[in-house]
Parts: sequence; C-alpha cells; structure tokens
Amino acid sequence: MVIGIEGLVGAGKTSICRELIKKIPNTVLLNGGNLYRAIVYAIMQQGKTLEELKKVGKDLDIKKMMDLFNINLKIENNETVIYMGDKKIEEEDLQSKKSSLAVSMVGGKANNENLFVFARKLIDDLKKNFNVIISGRSILQIYPAADYHFFITASLEERIKRKCKQYQNRESEEEIRKNIEERDKLQEAAGFYEKGKNTIVLDVTACKTVEESTNLLLEKLKLPECV
Repeated sequence: MVIGIEGLVGAGKTSICRELIKKIPNTVLLNGGNLYRAIVYAIMQQGKTLEELKKVGKDLDIKKMMDLFNINLKIENNETVIYMGDKKIEEEDLQSKKSSLAVSMVGGKANNENLFVFARKLIDDLKKNFNVIISGRSILQIYPAADYHFFITASLEERIKRKCKQYQNRESEEEIRKNIEERDKLQEAAGFYEKGKNTIVLDVTACKTVEESTNLLLEKLKLPECV
C-alpha cells in the first residue's frame, strides 16, 4: 500500500507520518520533503543566497544537483534519512526557517522531472516489501497510483501556534506568522497545494495531540491491522 500525505505549512503532516509508522505494521516513511530540502541545503552551502535562488528556472535540474552533491537516502528506524556523502544532514538544518523558505522558492521553478522519475522508482522498489508513506509535495504528479492521498490542513492561527512550539521560542510569533504566510503564497503559486478527485482533506485544527490527528486519519483508512 502507498499512502501520500501532503498539507499546509505547519499543519503537522511530518509528525502524523511518524506516528503512522508506529501504528501500521511493516511500514516505511519516505520523507520526500527532506530529500528536496537536502538538495537545496547543499546548493546554499555553496554560497547561494535567497535572492539568487529566487531567480532559478527550469535550467536547474534538481536530480543533477542531488547527484553532484552526492545526496543519498538510507532507511533508519523505518524512516528515510538524508546523507551528503557519508555525513548525515541533521533535521535541524533541514527544517531551519532559511532552508524552508528556500525550498518554497525553488520547488515550483526548478526542473523536477528527473527527480520525480527517481522517486517513482524508489517507491516501486520499497513497496515490494513494505507499506510506503510518502510525505512531501506534488505527490499526485510523482506517484498518481497511490492508494490514498491525504491533504492535512489547519487554521493559520493553529499552525502558527504549532510552529512556535516547534521552534521553542527561538523566533517570535510575528516572525513565524510572516514566514508561514510567505511560504503559503509561494507554495500555492507553485501548485503544491493541488488536490485530486480522490484526495481526502483532513482538518486537524481541533486535534490537541499528534496521536489525535493520526487517529483521525486512520479512521479514513479503516485498516483492521492498525494498532
């Protein structure tokens, strides 16, 4: 089974995905968002500024950048983690405000076709032995044959609240609000909030915990083997 999970910035999709791999037996999480972040992170490590990244176009082949910087995936604890060469890229670097904004800028402009081909083959290989949860953007383009496609949403105020908690007061509420609103605009313009006729939209605004949000999703799956 392949389950695609997308959603609004800060709605909690990654946390839900990580909870799901505990509840659905024999499941791996392919964090496509982190793979893309790692590639953009590697580009920024070469000195590219946000202003320069705003100007990228289809001449930037993201898969070529992945190969150039030796970005690769490994599965650890039922989840894909990202390495650059033999060095693991830490989650904190991938999820920083600067990296997040850069990905929103690049994602809708660069050439993603070869990366999507790579991702599709990876998913096909994984599903031979596992249930696969895909977290990321453009899942309907990458893997239209997914058994389920969820779009996680929550109110702006709730998303700001959750990001404030994630950043543990390292940034002000005003800065986080501005960042989320800017990323929302960029991702909407890039088509990253696309929904298909079979997409299940899940509003988790009222959910108080990750487990509550996850159980709401599991009700839609109705899998008897989930614990």
